[in-house]
Amino acid sequence: MEHILGQEWEIVPAGGATGEAFYASYKEQRLFLKRNSSPFLAVLSAEGIVPKLVWTKRLENGDVITAQQWLPGRELKPHDMNHENVARMLRKIHRSEPMVGMLSRLEKEPLQPETIFQSVVVDLDEEVLSLPVVKETLSFLLNEASNVLCNEKVVCHGDVNHNNWLLTEDNQLYLIDWDGAMIADPAIDLGMLLYLYIPKDDWNSWLAMYGKPLTDNLKLRMRWYVALQTLSSIQFYKNKGRLEEMDKWITFLEEIL
Repeated sequence: MEHILGQEWEIVPAGGATGEAFYASYKEQRLFLKRNSSPFLAVLSAEGIVPKLVWTKRLENGDVITAQQWLPGRELKPHDMNHENVARMLRKIHRSEPMVGMLSRLEKEPLQPETIFQSVVVDLDEEVLSLPVVKETLSFLLNEASNVLCNEKVVCHGDVNHNNWLLTEDNQLYLIDWDGAMIADPAIDLGMLLYLYIPKDDWNSWLAMYGKPLTDNLKLRMRWYVALQTLSSIQFYKNKGRLEEMDKWITFLEEIL
């Protein structure tokens, strides 16, 4: 990274799973650098969903380095997720035609429930599959699969955890970490956000800020996708050996059902 920016820049790893992200600073300038970000980043920047893309450079080895504004701010707290600015931002994302167009050009096909179901179940090991609550969940998912088909397909983030929301010091809200972006049913994002952060008594009012009524069909679709995503989380934490967190997701799954 130093030979791209110059020796005077201070560059430190930004953490994360891939080790491909860095913070860079020089005097008053601050950048967030990432190796091989998706071309989708340009549209996200233009739409004001992520901090501004400053430049993109291709290296001799074919790698692409992107630089974004590094903005002082904080991650959202769980209680922040009930605020109107979160609902409005998610509505903006789900209604963005340029974002759908760009993902389509990147050969991202709209995902159907069956496809997502298969991608999750294929990764579940025998121990997880043997859990009674998992068996019950798979039965629910299979029985309702034909009832959760939805013609509405939008760009979904796929992981709307509060840690992926950045509120800057000048009160600008961004949703970051778009590596799992897909074209799919908006219930994928809505379900996990509402189940994790919003009391059920407030679902109607939160969805009113988002711009959608809470219908029985939306309730079913959200429950279906949250159950599926929870199966994936159980397997993820088991693979990592983080059994306490795995147990929390098992309990969460029992509550959903």
